[in-house]
Amino acid sequence: MPPVQAPPRLFGDHFLRQLLPDELGMLEKVRMLVRDVIGPKAAEVGRSDTFAWGNFHLLAREGVVATAFPRQYGGTDARQALRIRIIEELGRVCSASASIVTGTDLSSRAIVSGGSEEMKQRLVPQLCTGEVQVAFALTEPEAGSDVRGLRTTVRRDGDSYVVSGRKKFITRGTTADSFIVVARGADDPAVFIAVLVPRDAPGFSISSEVGKLGWFGVPISSLEFNDVAVPVSQRLGAEGDGFNLAQDALLRARIGHAAMALGRAIGAVEIAATYMSDRSLFGKALGEHQGAQWMLAEMITQIEGARALVAVAAEKYDRGDADVAIFASMAKLQATDLCMKVVVDALQLTGGRGYLQDFPLERFFRDAKLNQIGEGSSEVHKTVIGRDAVRRTRLAERNPCLRPGSLVDY
Repeated sequence: MPPVQAPPRLFGDHFLRQLLPDELGMLEKVRMLVRDVIGPKAAEVGRSDTFAWGNFHLLAREGVVATAFPRQYGGTDARQALRIRIIEELGRVCSASASIVTGTDLSSRAIVSGGSEEMKQRLVPQLCTGEVQVAFALTEPEAGSDVRGLRTTVRRDGDSYVVSGRKKFITRGTTADSFIVVARGADDPAVFIAVLVPRDAPGFSISSEVGKLGWFGVPISSLEFNDVAVPVSQRLGAEGDGFNLAQDALLRARIGHAAMALGRAIGAVEIAATYMSDRSLFGKALGEHQGAQWMLAEMITQIEGARALVAVAAEKYDRGDADVAIFASMAKLQATDLCMKVVVDALQLTGGRGYLQDFPLERFFRDAKLNQIGEGSSEVHKTVIGRDAVRRTRLAERNPCLRPGSLVDY
């Protein structure tokens, strides 16, 4: 018998035309996992804030985790054009599953970019298969988006580096085997150094998991380093490369956050639209009322616009464009703020049912907020984008409608 064709989707597949055949094959595999396993179990995963081991092992076993890593170490070196589609698919039903993919970039990118050949040969194949995990330790009690505000220090002591300080809001803190720690040089605070610290290093302690509002399945912890010594061979990149390694990891994670938020927004609209077809109000389906149609029209139109922006950011990353960081900020700002609005509106359309814990939108609502905060809050990205626009305006072509001279002379 020929395979059963899935019914058409509310949101079209027009963005898939840029994918290659093998990339389409991977995406179809993810869609099957979402339909058959991840979607049906999403409510169970979101019920308690313990690490989603089942989903992690599933995504590792099916090669999804490996998309983040180079082929020479066992990965598939997937383009961002594919990864945003994978993350969108997972985010459509389960934030924890989408975070496993985005978190792999954040937690492991510095090893790919700055690890020694010996370190990559030893660790990356195991990261691809999920045999080991790494966490990214950047945020501190008084420093997050402002990397230059870090207070944790690294000092050289013979053949070792000694790490002292604290980290906060660290995803995979209780499950990671090693931690990428970015800190200031103790002798020169202008120098940032990244080192890989094993979880069993003397003087290193990991707090219990910290309760949070939503995004269950990806718990967070705090870390403390009391003169933790690690060999110099565990440094990532050269001394002074820590800041750039952190920025590269954050760049990929920001594009991932945007794709995850879009997936959740798509899922919320799918659920709300289905409810509008099923629910009768004043003698006709809710979806036949103009007010509800207008809300649906705004949500779908804005999501498609944001999908286009995220796709552009992914293309720029794959090409290595110089302005990719600004487009990543724009994509994250637009997609995550939009997701929050869409989930609220979708919940409003579904009324009391949307507020029930048994209904998916309650979970979507709690999960949406973190995308606006993690990897740089919306306000931080507004500042980055606005500052860049002001800088470029001074060098940009002048609008032809203007006459010569200063505009204050009009």
